[in-house]
Amino acid sequence: MFDSPPFWMYILGFLLVLGPLVTLHELGHYLVGRWFGVGAEAFSIGFGRELVGWTDKRGTRWKIASIPLGGYVQFKGDMNPASIPDPDAIEHIPVEEREGSFHHAKLWKRALIVFAGPATNILVALAIFAAFFVAFGRPVPADPAETNVVDRFAEQSVAREAGVLEGDRIVAIDGEPVLEFTDITDRVTLFPDKRIVLGVERDGERLDFPLTIASSVETDGFGNEARVGRLGVYSKDFKYETVGPVAALGLAVDHSWGLVRMMVTGIKQIITGDRSLKEMGGPIKIAKYSGEQLSLGALPFINFVALISLNLAFINLLPIPALDGGHLAFYAAEAVRRKPVGPRGMEWAYRTGVALVLMLMVIVTVNDLVSLPIFGS
Repeated sequence: MFDSPPFWMYILGFLLVLGPLVTLHELGHYLVGRWFGVGAEAFSIGFGRELVGWTDKRGTRWKIASIPLGGYVQFKGDMNPASIPDPDAIEHIPVEEREGSFHHAKLWKRALIVFAGPATNILVALAIFAAFFVAFGRPVPADPAETNVVDRFAEQSVAREAGVLEGDRIVAIDGEPVLEFTDITDRVTLFPDKRIVLGVERDGERLDFPLTIASSVETDGFGNEARVGRLGVYSKDFKYETVGPVAALGLAVDHSWGLVRMMVTGIKQIITGDRSLKEMGGPIKIAKYSGEQLSLGALPFINFVALISLNLAFINLLPIPALDGGHLAFYAAEAVRRKPVGPRGMEWAYRTGVALVLMLMVIVTVNDLVSLPIFGS
């Protein structure tokens, strides 16, 4: 077990994670908006009361606010920081004031401005993962002929109980081929208690073993618990193969896409009840994990930054009104209908979206609080 980091490290880690990522996210919106000639009235890191700020020669108010849980760019013509449109107010803006207004920009420009924020977070994650692959290489089997071969079993192994033997090669799960051991991990880790058919190759013969993936509650060095699926098998040894920048970028894309699939799976499992809402976390947990990873050194912390950056992009692209993905959904509807969504429909959609976001914030905050040691967790 690791010693818990001092309290100041949680604060520092939180600020070093969210501060730069939020700033880069909003810079993505701002720079693309400026590129398209859209004026920005305010650029804020954080919400609430302004702590410090200045106004540049273009009239943009740059500021740091008191609640460090996000940020926003308020473009010209926005009636609020979330860019929630007021069709009546937009319609009555004088013609001479529409130049540089966000809501009077062409549809494709508005869409790109909105998408630029999450895209920036995606690029940050890709850059970090690619740099790791260049620096350390990609993991490959020490002996390519032994790919997916079961080298040994864990003390408790559902695969062994089902009839799998050492030396068997795992070739499929539920009929879908698995080419690398990481494919097996991806198909198992997020699915505890799932019934599957494990396909193996033994002495040139294909065998199928029905089994239930074991559910294991595992604890890391800081005492954080996670429920994961396990087969109880170990592969042969791995080595790290040197890769160039282009190959590293491709590996970073594959790795990021795998993480996104895991996020989608996690949301599906929460919706269907396969996972508890208690597993969701918010700002307090981010601060906790930030401090813990920072205490382990620069590399674990930078990897954590990449994970959070990808998470921010994913969450912001969800089609929930008031988030970037909600705006993009409205723009897609506008492109299909060739006219904006009606005021009443838009109003109810945004009200529902804001209510959903607030409800999720309450849930994750409660989860964060009850997980603290003071509550006996």
